Amino acid sequence: MGKKPREAAALRSKAEAQLADAPTRKTSARSAEDLLHELRVHQIELEMQNDELRQAQIALEESRDRYVDLYEFAPVGYVTLDHAGMIAEVNLTAAALLGVDRKKLIKHRFAGFVAADSHDHWYRHFSLTRQGQSLQSCELVLKRNGDSHFHAQLDCVNSQNCDNSSVRIILTDISARKQIEDELRIAAITFQSSEGIVVTDADGIILRVNGAFTKLTGYSEAEAVGKTPALLSSGRHDKLFYQRMWTSMRQEHYWQGEMWNKRKNGKIYAEWLAISAVLAPDGSITHYVGSFSDITKDGEAEAEIHRLAYYDPLTQLPNRRLLIDRLGQALAASRRNGHYGALLFLDLDNFKTLNDTRGHDVGDLLLIEIAHRLNVSVREGDTVGRLGGDEFVVMLEDLSEDAQMAALQAGIVGMKVRDAIAMPYMLKGLEFTGTASIGVSLFCNQGDSVDDLLKHADLAMYHAKESGRNSLRFFDPEMQAVLDERSAMESDLRHALVRKQLSLHYQIQIDATHSLIGAEALLRWEHPERGQVSPAQFIPLAEDTGLILPIGLWVLQTACAQIKAWSGNPATRGLQLAINVSARQFRQSNFVEQVQQTLAASSIDPQYLKIELTESLVLDNVSDTVIKMNTLKEMGVSLSMDDFGTGYSSLSYLKLLPLDQLKIDQSFVRNVASDANDAAIVKAIITMGRTFGLHVIAEGVESSEQHEFLDQHGCHGYQGYLFGKPMPIDQFNEWVRQRA
Repeated sequence: MGKKPREAAALRSKAEAQLADAPTRKTSARSAEDLLHELRVHQIELEMQNDELRQAQIALEESRDRYVDLYEFAPVGYVTLDHAGMIAEVNLTAAALLGVDRKKLIKHRFAGFVAADSHDHWYRHFSLTRQGQSLQSCELVLKRNGDSHFHAQLDCVNSQNCDNSSVRIILTDISARKQIEDELRIAAITFQSSEGIVVTDADGIILRVNGAFTKLTGYSEAEAVGKTPALLSSGRHDKLFYQRMWTSMRQEHYWQGEMWNKRKNGKIYAEWLAISAVLAPDGSITHYVGSFSDITKDGEAEAEIHRLAYYDPLTQLPNRRLLIDRLGQALAASRRNGHYGALLFLDLDNFKTLNDTRGHDVGDLLLIEIAHRLNVSVREGDTVGRLGGDEFVVMLEDLSEDAQMAALQAGIVGMKVRDAIAMPYMLKGLEFTGTASIGVSLFCNQGDSVDDLLKHADLAMYHAKESGRNSLRFFDPEMQAVLDERSAMESDLRHALVRKQLSLHYQIQIDATHSLIGAEALLRWEHPERGQVSPAQFIPLAEDTGLILPIGLWVLQTACAQIKAWSGNPATRGLQLAINVSARQFRQSNFVEQVQQTLAASSIDPQYLKIELTESLVLDNVSDTVIKMNTLKEMGVSLSMDDFGTGYSSLSYLKLLPLDQLKIDQSFVRNVASDANDAAIVKAIITMGRTFGLHVIAEGVESSEQHEFLDQHGCHGYQGYLFGKPMPIDQFNEWVRQRA
């Protein structure tokens, strides 16, 4: 009995005694009534306590029931074994998995439920679990009630207390997963059949091919994936053929028949092709699977007839007939998609002289070699053809939608072709040097016919011959002006380093306390006639021409020399200098060695050099990039991801990269104070950076509103016109001196 009940009983006895004396003691009556009142109060409190106790007991019972339910009916089995491997405890789920009543399982040896082939594995696993404290996992085949088997995963841990030790097991039925794995293995074996197999997505983009595909077509998996089956197009089938095929696919989700395709080496072959559509549960098409076998023997004679009709017998290039057909298709496609194409008309310079002096057999060898050089100089999917004699044509498709940009793209290919043809030849042991004049005509939706386009390119080629041969001319004077300007700028850029026209400007970087933490080195080109050339103009040109490699090395060496100079001044000793590294520069096999040698030559602390890499560069080849970044990191160099948020970074990639910093692209900073979407992106980047322990800096900060927003949301550093424009080194050093 608790204290409250005892107090109530004592009060009751005292009150009753006082009431008995009430006739003779009036004053005591009042006291007794008080005592009875107090008694009633105690009784009420006692009843409340009893009610609370009952509620607590009910809650405890409900909690116990919930725990029992969670344990007994868990989606996995729980089994406890004693030190000898006997079952000491088991839940209802485990009993159901083993197919035995729970009472019969207690004191039953667990090994009795292990299939004979898995006994050795189980004993080794049980022994390892008993010896250590870490979780041990294995997969076994277990017997269910002695007449069937199932695959199970066992996660075991050794549990010890003062009395004895036991092994606790979480038992999971993985039979469904194993079945899926078996089906995948069977599918993999099927995929490696002697028939060529190609899998595409619903848009016809190739996702996977098998080994037989490579053997039959000559294209490797890397060359085929990401392309469409048009990669194999022979040009023999007309539009009606493909329309009938896709009508069958839409109606029946299946098509089979004979098709003529072209191998990588250009040889036409016949195949028997079957295509099946893969449907989602809702009936939509998710993939196409095609299987084919080579039936060329049945049609070799027909294939030879086709080859003679459509291909030049000397160079094996498409002849005039096939070229005109393809050019007509390209014109139609260009009108539909709005992308420019280009026709390059090539005529060899002084070819007649070679024929007359060396003989036609040597001239034929030159034509064969030129055909090879043209094929390797253009993109996959572009067409190289021979019209006859020493005239060749290159047809480029899917160029830019912008006329001037398309002209630049065509001009780059044209100059590449021109330079390839101008390389020396060895013909029957004798060296020969030849050149070509090239005319270019763009096409899009202007309504020109195939004949018009050929005439325009031919006319432009004659202008090239008139201008001194070994040159390239556009049919459109405006396009020619664009190409001439680019060529002149390229020539000037090639001499810019030697003539000391390049320099680095330095833009201030500060932290949240407005303390100077470093700078970014930005490349500038001061041309004596052009003036200050925009980096947006000359850096892409440097990338295209390969000039970015010597320029990039100069930037690295100049930046390290500047860090060395800063180390002697207390005001600049701790500044970190960031440089941008281009994709072409970073992908050099010796890039890391260049950095290492430059650091050693300048004798600087590597931590003060920061290399900024773009998202597209980092994600282009993640495995190679991570290796190089880790090596740079081990050297002590800091790494920053520039223009973050404009690419396709994912968390899975981000956690792999040994980054020190994320740099928020200025396109998001520009409207961060007024655009809700940009604000959300910036906040997400800052949060992401903090989550991964990375320093976050924003570029392009030009207003106090932008700075205030970034500061409020925890940005670590800032760079932009609000704090300072890029400055020559003397001006930068003076700025630091005045601030010190």
